[in-house]
Amino acid sequence: MPETTLFPHRPQQSPRVDADRLGARMRTLATFGANADGGIDRVAFSEADLLAREWIADLLAGAGFETSTDVAGNLIGRKEGTEPDLRPIMFGSHVDSVPGGGNFDGQVGSMGAVEVAQTLADAGYRNRHPWEVVIFTNEEGGKTGSRALAGQVEPFELDLETASGFTIGEGLRRLGGDPDRLVEAQRPPGSLAAFLELHIEQGAVLDEDGIDIGVVEGIVGIMRWNVTVEGMTNHAGTTPMDRRRDAMVGAARLVTSVYRIAHDLPGRQVATVGRIEADPGAPNVIPGTVTLSLEIRDLSMEGIERVFTEIRRRASELEPTSGVTYRFDRFYVSRAAPTDPRIRDMVERHAAELGLSALRMPSGAGHDAQSFAELGPIGMIFVPSVAGISHAPEEHTDLEDIVNGSNVLLRTLLEIDARGLG
Repeated sequence: MPETTLFPHRPQQSPRVDADRLGARMRTLATFGANADGGIDRVAFSEADLLAREWIADLLAGAGFETSTDVAGNLIGRKEGTEPDLRPIMFGSHVDSVPGGGNFDGQVGSMGAVEVAQTLADAGYRNRHPWEVVIFTNEEGGKTGSRALAGQVEPFELDLETASGFTIGEGLRRLGGDPDRLVEAQRPPGSLAAFLELHIEQGAVLDEDGIDIGVVEGIVGIMRWNVTVEGMTNHAGTTPMDRRRDAMVGAARLVTSVYRIAHDLPGRQVATVGRIEADPGAPNVIPGTVTLSLEIRDLSMEGIERVFTEIRRRASELEPTSGVTYRFDRFYVSRAAPTDPRIRDMVERHAAELGLSALRMPSGAGHDAQSFAELGPIGMIFVPSVAGISHAPEEHTDLEDIVNGSNVLLRTLLEIDARGLG
C-alpha cells in the first residue's frame, strides 16, 4: 500500500509524537500516588486514581475530545469523525496500579494514546471514524471497566473489596459511575472498527534481544485448577518409609511433571504451580492432604486442554506408585484473545518504515484489549521492559521506546482510519 494515503501531505512529513511533551506528561502522571520507594500506590478508586483521571480528562479536552465517565467508571474522550456512521476506533489503557507498583504498566499506553490524540490535533488531522480514547477502570483488580463494555462483569463482583478499601460498586460511584446501571455500559458485538492498545511487555524478551517493538499475536487464555492430593495422615517417626502414603511426596511428583510436560511439549504454553498447602502442616506429621494450584496459559484454548490432558494422564500413572489420589477442580477460565492479523501486519510494517525492529510474540499477561475480542478487531503493541521487571518500583521503559511505540500506534491508527480493515 502506498504510504501517501496515510496523511494528507507527503509521508515524510507525517506527524511524529512530541517526545519532550510525552516524557513530561509521563513524569507528571507518576506524581499521582508516588511513594517513597520510587514507585506508585495508585490503586483503583483511590484519591490518586481520581486525581490522575481528572488531569487526563483535561488533557483530552485540550486535544479536542469531549470527555465523560460512563456507568462503569471508564474515562472516555470522544472525537466525532467526518463520517459519523462509521464504527468508532478505540484506543487507550489504564492508569491504576498494583500496590507498590511501577510507573509504566498501563501508563505508557494511556499517555501514548493521549499523546497520539494531541499530535494529530496539532497537525490538523480530521478523523473519518469517531475516535475514543479510554482510560479503563480497575484493570489491576479484574479489568472491571473493559469487561463492563463487553458485558462480562458479574453482579457479585460489585461487592468485592479492592486494594483501596472500597468495594468495586463503591469505587465506581467514586469515579462517577453507577453500578446499578452497569448493563448500560455494554457495547454490542462488532460495534468497534478496531481497538488498539500500547503496553509495556512486562517480560524480558524485547529488552534482552534488543527488539524495539513487540507485535502481539494474541493474549493468552488461562485456566486454573485447585488440585487435591489425598494420602493418609500418620506419625512421622513411627511410619516406615515404604509404608507411607505421603501426600506431599505425591504433590512433589506432580509438580515436577507439570514443569516437564509444559517444557517438553511443542508450543509456547506455560504451566505453573504457584501455591501449595499441606494438612495438617506439622513437622512431625506425614501430610494426609495437600492442595495446590495449577495454572496453564496458551494462545489457544485447545493448547491449554492439550497440556492439561497430559498432566492428568501423568497423575493417573503416579497414583498406583505414590499411594495417593489426585482430584482436579477447575475454577477459572479466561479465554484466549487473538489479535487481528491485518492489524499485526500494519504494526509490523509501520515499525519497519520507522526503522524499528519488530518481533511477533504472545502476551502472557492479561490486558484490557482481551475484553474486546467480540466487539471488534484488536491489536496490541509492546515496547521493552528493562530487565523484564514489572509490578515493582524498579519497573522501567526508556522514553525512546515509549516514543517508538507511540509513533507505531499513531501510524496504525491513521491507516485504519483512512482505509478501514476491509
